[in-house]
Amino acid sequence: MKDALTVQDYLLNESEVGDWDGEEELVTDKINSIIHAVWDALPDDLATEQIEQIMPQLWQQLGTDTLLLDVDEHELTGWALVYMRQQIELGIDDADTANAEDADVNADDDEE
Repeated sequence: MKDALTVQDYLLNESEVGDWDGEEELVTDKINSIIHAVWDALPDDLATEQIEQIMPQLWQQLGTDTLLLDVDEHELTGWALVYMRQQIELGIDDADTANAEDADVNADDDEE
């Protein structure tokens, strides 16, 4: 559940973003703004495990490229929101598939 976590756990500081040729403060501000936007959009009932998977992925996806410097913050935020929704859907689909497979195995056991 989202209320068991805090956005502060996922915010970055300048030392964590690494070397950006003097643009570390800008990069830190942008990624933290994106993190806040995604956090605000997360469903309140989303599992803690899913949040713990999604939030670090934002930096993993955006922090390896000059996109943070080259692309408008609003565009990056839009991308991050879509990415977050896709990750949630993929996680739900994976869980549903696993539950369906478990049900099939249990049904097979009952038939024997």
